[in-house]
Amino acid sequence: QVQLVESGGGLVQAGGSLRLSCAASGSIFSINAMGWYRQAPGKQRELVATLPGGGRTNYADSVKGRFTISRDNAKNTVYLQMNSLKPEDTAVYYCNVAGKLVTGKSSFISWGQGTQVTVSS
Repeated sequence: QVQLVESGGGLVQAGGSLRLSCAASGSIFSINAMGWYRQAPGKQRELVATLPGGGRTNYADSVKGRFTISRDNAKNTVYLQMNSLKPEDTAVYYCNVAGKLVTGKSSFISWGQGTQVTVSS
């Protein structure tokens, strides 16, 4: 009932920038938290940044000062601006959205399909 469409991944050289987008659509009554996670080969999925509704942003220590999460509530879209990229940022990036559905105001948590970010040295 909720679809997330990610875009913006790709190949970039170390020091470069990318901007990821994730648009949510469907039977959404409200969105609370939005965030980004990533999973590198052979590693567990880890938090990159989260932006709770009305709350403070939260970043992984490894990306503080380089990545910025933001959201456009009118478009139900979350962004991740990634600057000063490093080879260790290479991973599949997933967006995550939590909120309430129109039907019965039940809660939902949805994941995007993932977008590959590759940073070459």
